[in-house]
Amino acid sequence: MNLKKSSYGLCIVLIILMGFADDSAEAKTKKKKRPHVVTARSAIFSNSTRGERYYGKNVDTKVIPASTTKVMTALLVLEKLPLDQVITVSPRAVGAPPSNIHLRAGERFKVSDLLYAILLNSANDASIVLAEAVAGSHYEFVKMMNARAKQLGAKNTHFANANGLPASKKAPQYTTAYDMYLIFREALKYGFFKKTITYKYTTIVSQGGRKVFLRNHNKMLFKGWKSDIYGKTGYTRAARSCFVGYLRKNNQDYIIAVFGCTKRWDDIKYIISKYSGIAL
Repeated sequence: MNLKKSSYGLCIVLIILMGFADDSAEAKTKKKKRPHVVTARSAIFSNSTRGERYYGKNVDTKVIPASTTKVMTALLVLEKLPLDQVITVSPRAVGAPPSNIHLRAGERFKVSDLLYAILLNSANDASIVLAEAVAGSHYEFVKMMNARAKQLGAKNTHFANANGLPASKKAPQYTTAYDMYLIFREALKYGFFKKTITYKYTTIVSQGGRKVFLRNHNKMLFKGWKSDIYGKTGYTRAARSCFVGYLRKNNQDYIIAVFGCTKRWDDIKYIISKYSGIAL
């Protein structure tokens, strides 16, 4: 009699445990199927070759560009300076907050090397050196940035510096996803720019022989995805995570820009996969 009761009780316990296991498995399945929610405050994804937009979220809303600002800096440098020109680091450029490459006053670098520094390592000090070389002063260069933005149709953009560091309330810095799309599309016309943003690493050397190792801040190049996405990152506390970049498939360029993200890489992967069908 006791044996029967014991067996009966054991069966009840097993049934209950199996029920919990089923519920747990079902919960995990539901969790996996939950769709990604785009965290970006503003985003755009377009086929720039065809001029077709696949996705947009607040594309004309003003956002803080952070270091995606350096795309405009690079564009102006490419338009105004020879890549092999040697320029000197001024005392004004030294000591810029990170990211930087610890430039020293009086050091001399080729324009191409400092472009590598701003596009891969997001070097704030190198941005100032390049700005001064183009315009004579950082202040005059910023005026050129804003004039060029307007020429490109980026009507809701205002730059306050050449590197994207936080600006003052009196001189705010802002752009939109659509405006940055226009600026990046123009920069892609330069082979040097297009090639540089594909590099994971490189080393630059000053005219005095000092070597500086650079590592691309674009983590997508290190994720082992089926398709690489090349571009420029940005981050400040106020701006949160940003990115503007492109991938090329079937002889066509696809440009994506996201701003104000809490899950930048997940946003990019979701938007591209869902709205173009390109496997990442």
